[in-house]
Amino acid sequence: MEFGPYLMLASLEGAVTAAVLALTAVGLSLVFGVMRVVNVAHGEFFMLGAVLAWWIAGLVGGNPAIGFALAIVFVPLLVGAVAVLVDVTILKRIDYDPERTIVATIGILYIIQQVTLMTYGPEARPVEAPFNTRLALPWFEFSDGRPQMYWPWGLSTTSYKLGVIGAAVAVLIGVWVLMARTKIGLVMRATQLDREMALAFGIPVEKVYALVFGLGAGLAALAAVLIVPIQQAHYLMGHDPLLLSFIVVIIGGLGSLPGTVLAAVLIGLSDGVISVFFSPTLAKILATLLVALVLVFRPQGLFGARRA
Repeated sequence: MEFGPYLMLASLEGAVTAAVLALTAVGLSLVFGVMRVVNVAHGEFFMLGAVLAWWIAGLVGGNPAIGFALAIVFVPLLVGAVAVLVDVTILKRIDYDPERTIVATIGILYIIQQVTLMTYGPEARPVEAPFNTRLALPWFEFSDGRPQMYWPWGLSTTSYKLGVIGAAVAVLIGVWVLMARTKIGLVMRATQLDREMALAFGIPVEKVYALVFGLGAGLAALAAVLIVPIQQAHYLMGHDPLLLSFIVVIIGGLGSLPGTVLAAVLIGLSDGVISVFFSPTLAKILATLLVALVLVFRPQGLFGARRA
């Protein structure tokens, strides 16, 4: 295969990574932006979403589309409910103190991980995609000033991967509409800007925090449900999403949703292309170096506001 079609195929793989990473990182960014909480357990909510998707799909059986549809609806709600319970029983009791919340979420990370290991087991288990048609992709070349389309051998993807990209875009647009065009979003933004002033105006800040924490975990779980037919559910699968989400949030700007999405696209595409042409390890090294450069030259991130 020529270089151009091969690059296109690698970019498509990177776009799938970027779509899932954007959902996961937006959840992390939302929690930090509104609550000023660094949720170290965010990757375990991702893992929990994948494991619950496998459980629901196996419980339903039969047509994989039915089990997947139920998983994509109920898993984010279940994981979001677990996150709300964590917020109410733990984070609220330590008054969302930045240092103590880091320690608390580290503890939550190990609790979720070990409970999953004891109940689910150490095996990696697949979830069947609801649809998975192989699609040949065209390539264009210019001959005599005119575009000529042809079908390179081996240049193909699956309908499910394209569906993952489309679903992620739709959900991200929905999050933007929620934050920018609804009363709930207005309350979240008011709480983010000034907690004390929000309390003075009668906004139930603790309920807003519980909602935001649940929403962030639910987005991570949704991302896991989308990716688990491509990967496999495993009790240790939360590490990479957590690391990459932190990288994305730092580059995009802490609490900035547009910056987070842009950084996720940048990291996801570069990870896909570099992993295909070189190695996944090199992709992670370059992403870490990019974080270091951002911290040195623009500590607030690409879209983050500089604090006075």
